[in-house]
Amino acid sequence: MKNSAKKQNQEKDFDQEIEGVVQGHRDGHGFVIPDDGRPDVYLPPNEMRAVLHKDRVKVRIARLDRRGRPEGRVVEIIERSKQPIIGRLLQENGVWLVAPEDKRYGQDVLIPKDATATAGPGQVVVVELTEAPALYGQPVGRVKEVLGEVDDPGMEIEIAVRKYGVPHIFSDACLQQAKALPSTVQPGDLPGRVDLTDIPLVTIDGEDARDFDDAVYCEPAVLSGRGKSAKKGWRLLVAIADVSHYVQTGNAIDIDAYDRATSVYFPRRVIPMLPEKLSNGLCSLNPEVNRLCMVCDMLITEEGELHAYQFYPAVMFSHARLTYTQVAAILSNTKGLEARKFKHRVDDLLNLHGVFKALLKSRERRGAVDLDTVETQIVCDENGRIEKIVPRVRNDAHKLIEECMLAANVCAADFIGEHKRAGLFRVHEGPTPEKVETLRNYLRTMGVPLGISDEPETREFAAIAEATKERPDAEQIHTMLLRSMQQAIYTPENSGHFGLAFDAYTHFTSPIRRYPDLLVHRVIKSILNNERYVLPALPTPGEAHAKLARRLEKTAAARVKAPTQKPRKASAEVQAWEAAGLHCSANERRADEASRDVEAWLKCKYMRDFLGEEFSGVVSTVTSFGLFVTLDAMYVEGLVHITELGGDYFKFDEARQELRGERTGVRFALGSRVQVQVIRVDLDGRRIDFRLVRAGEGALTGETATQRKRNAKRSAEAAKSPEDDEAGAVEAAGTGVEEETVWQPRKRTTRSTRSASPVQEARRQARGRTASRPASGARADGASRSAAAKPSKRRKA
Repeated sequence: MKNSAKKQNQEKDFDQEIEGVVQGHRDGHGFVIPDDGRPDVYLPPNEMRAVLHKDRVKVRIARLDRRGRPEGRVVEIIERSKQPIIGRLLQENGVWLVAPEDKRYGQDVLIPKDATATAGPGQVVVVELTEAPALYGQPVGRVKEVLGEVDDPGMEIEIAVRKYGVPHIFSDACLQQAKALPSTVQPGDLPGRVDLTDIPLVTIDGEDARDFDDAVYCEPAVLSGRGKSAKKGWRLLVAIADVSHYVQTGNAIDIDAYDRATSVYFPRRVIPMLPEKLSNGLCSLNPEVNRLCMVCDMLITEEGELHAYQFYPAVMFSHARLTYTQVAAILSNTKGLEARKFKHRVDDLLNLHGVFKALLKSRERRGAVDLDTVETQIVCDENGRIEKIVPRVRNDAHKLIEECMLAANVCAADFIGEHKRAGLFRVHEGPTPEKVETLRNYLRTMGVPLGISDEPETREFAAIAEATKERPDAEQIHTMLLRSMQQAIYTPENSGHFGLAFDAYTHFTSPIRRYPDLLVHRVIKSILNNERYVLPALPTPGEAHAKLARRLEKTAAARVKAPTQKPRKASAEVQAWEAAGLHCSANERRADEASRDVEAWLKCKYMRDFLGEEFSGVVSTVTSFGLFVTLDAMYVEGLVHITELGGDYFKFDEARQELRGERTGVRFALGSRVQVQVIRVDLDGRRIDFRLVRAGEGALTGETATQRKRNAKRSAEAAKSPEDDEAGAVEAAGTGVEEETVWQPRKRTTRSTRSASPVQEARRQARGRTASRPASGARADGASRSAAAKPSKRRKA
């Protein structure tokens, strides 16, 4: 009955026109992502000839494939994408064309001879379309900007910021307004502020940090009572740069800051949210200069509970610029070299460590999740090429600052909530029912004795993390816990923070690099001044904004227990804050995607020097088409395709997250140890391919040559299944013309670089390509285990 009802509903869709956005695929086909959240509609290659990636269209369902998935036909092109196309300019038989670096566009762009500007063959250019594609005609465009040669230092960043639409040029009005600001705190700025210049506040950041948002100070305090009955604790001051004093609502700087919403961090380069005069100068809490700040002044018990707090504007004087490494050294040895260098700050740092230990007690009682995952840092040379990739070690100094910032953020959320004002909360909801079931099955198959309930609490996740932290596969289990959670978003509707186990949480501590923090400062100031903060008129929502809004609506609909209940209509004020929250959340993801794209390109470039070499690694992801392996020494992830696993027929067990050999019983699961060889690096697809050299424990051998050939053929046929490709592959966008470096097994010292023409590329696409994923290890749910491109400030909460 259920199947027949489902079939009837699908047949009804044949008469409907569905509106959505085209998402191309490097193999020539595409999908329409419907606006109403229904399943994606497949577009075959012939339907993609007249449309491009990111066009808005109407489609009608033409048929269902054997698995019941809809295949569509384009009936109307509503709007062409206005985003420029980045690619390399080529000349083929006297014809100029640009091969898009993002292969999801699927077609080369013809360039008239008089529209190439100053670009030469092989250079990376930005193209503006002048004629859209048609069923029997390619798109035509003109060169709008010449970026340079593909191997120029920093070219990968220039491509990424344009590819993802990251604003990277400040408006003239913004720069003029910033230029007019003073370089120092003025006497007229001081009335109404508390003078904290005699309090020895210090900043603690990474060695590579240039903008200092926050400073801290702590001292013992008596919270109540006297003598032996006195209740003792700590007074903790968290001073945050007062950006809102200089960036007024709706001015030119504010407009640009809202458009960016966040600073974007790449290796060796930062695209700041604010002009440098503010981000690195007037707003930054630089050492030994007066700076304006907003202060969260807290009293905290010895058990880590918040006893009282207050907010006020102040002027401060940073007494030292310390690094995490220096603070960790001082805390571990109060008589060592670093302690002698900062002898006047040692007692203050010990007080900070005291309040940190108290806050840790509170964290444990709440049951906040503390996952053991590896973060990496890319170390580049002067030309922007990777010298090495190293794990980023989090010491007590990192955790100390993190707990101080969490405490201030909780106070800010409570302050806004207590005064019933609209603002942005940082909300992290628990896992969806589907992800709960997937995680429950995984934990069961991995032999984890603890389970999770249908509506899990944070402490359940924390208990699993604690119980498995000593296991050899702890990182893989913790990664699965992380993947099961949703991404945190900014919204005016507070529903708590699942991961941190807070009833209310917001972002207050980084207004130099995050726009939501700036908005929170403005709301707090309006409360202190007995006013009501009103958002300015906001620009039209962008594509990323709309995409995130649809995803959130779909997730919310899946959680509704009583579908008949009507949703409450939000006020105009709340709707404006919802729009601001969506904008900031979407741009945060845009920044992450751009950073991961650059990181993946650098890793591919780096690994070209290791073609043919063998490395040990661990299986980090298992799919129907192969294994993703993270190398121990390199912290780089690549694909061992199922055809490279040897002579057996492998079946994918989704519940166990493993590939099992049908004949030999060999199993490859998360955490399996393997030895692999680097056989191919594809800069175009941000892809690194490995060949299995030796499996870890439990691998069985002994098949005959005939069996090897037969099983390899069966594995290859299974791997070419279009269903598996579409279901398991994660989309990867490329750079420029395909540039693929392949290890030659007959000449172990020979490496070759092949640049394919667009015609060759089209032929290769027609034959079908191996499904894969970006080398950076980006996942479809957006979770990333690497913060390599960001400075070591704090973890994103």
